[in-house]
Amino acid sequence: MKRKFKKKKRKLKEEIKKSNHLNQKIKISNLKIKIKNKENENKEKKIKSFESENQNLKQENQKKEKENQNLKQENQKKEKDIQNLKSENEKKEKIIKQKDKEIQNIKLSFEKENQKEESKQNQNKLLKIFSNSEIVKDKEYVKKLQEWINDNDFFSKMKKGFSAKNDGFDSQNWHKAVDGKGKTLVIIKTKDNFIFGGFTQVGWTNDTSKWSEEHDGGNWGYIKDENAFIFSLRNDKGDRKPEKFTIQQGKEKYAIEHDLKDGPTFGSFDFRLKDKLQPGYSNFGNIYNLPNGITYGTNEAKSYLAGSYDEWVVDELETYFI
Repeated sequence: MKRKFKKKKRKLKEEIKKSNHLNQKIKISNLKIKIKNKENENKEKKIKSFESENQNLKQENQKKEKENQNLKQENQKKEKDIQNLKSENEKKEKIIKQKDKEIQNIKLSFEKENQKEESKQNQNKLLKIFSNSEIVKDKEYVKKLQEWINDNDFFSKMKKGFSAKNDGFDSQNWHKAVDGKGKTLVIIKTKDNFIFGGFTQVGWTNDTSKWSEEHDGGNWGYIKDENAFIFSLRNDKGDRKPEKFTIQQGKEKYAIEHDLKDGPTFGSFDFRLKDKLQPGYSNFGNIYNLPNGITYGTNEAKSYLAGSYDEWVVDELETYFI
């Protein structure tokens, strides 16, 4: 009997133990469930919070989109206004350009009229100056000289500073009158009625520092002038018309020669007058350009200006300067 009782008692203890263990498990499980539920609650709260934030953000975005739409509409309106202003400005600029063109045309018209008037006045003055000339008696010669020299200041102030018939056929007299005068116009008429000459913007000077090349210990030398030229007004050979001959490129430093023993000399004896301004010598084409179709060194070139190569006789030499 005791044995049975002990056995039952032990069995009961085991069942109680098992029951306690099971209860413990249930407690732990319940605790875990509570924790899980708590976590879920927190998650739900977070989700609700996120949803609320998202809703707010969505509303803000909608508001921003609306603002952007309004701004876009305003910008479109402004762009349209700008386009209209641009179009108006273009129209105004077109009108301004047209007005400027009209003003420019009026100015050009006035300038042309003034130039014509000035040219006419200078021509009248030239005609008056040349009225006492023994050489320039043709109005067309005056027009040509005015056209070739193209210097209103020179024409408005120039005067006849030397005449061989009045001042003597002497190179020293010529240099005394001409040296240091700057712009100088030389016109020669031969006994055979050839009329030619030359123009220099720098003129003759005995100041050797202004010479481009010095010879014979400073007794003579060349003077540079890029704008010097020779001309022919009357040439009875072949009925040639008045013509201007510029200096050859690269030979500008030989434009004119200064030598007290010589009269006016252009180039390296393209034409030259000796000490008594007689006789003349012409090696035309050495420094200055020849007329088209004429070759340097030929008799045609040498005789072009004065009718012969050398020993041509000067009837009159006139020199004009300011």
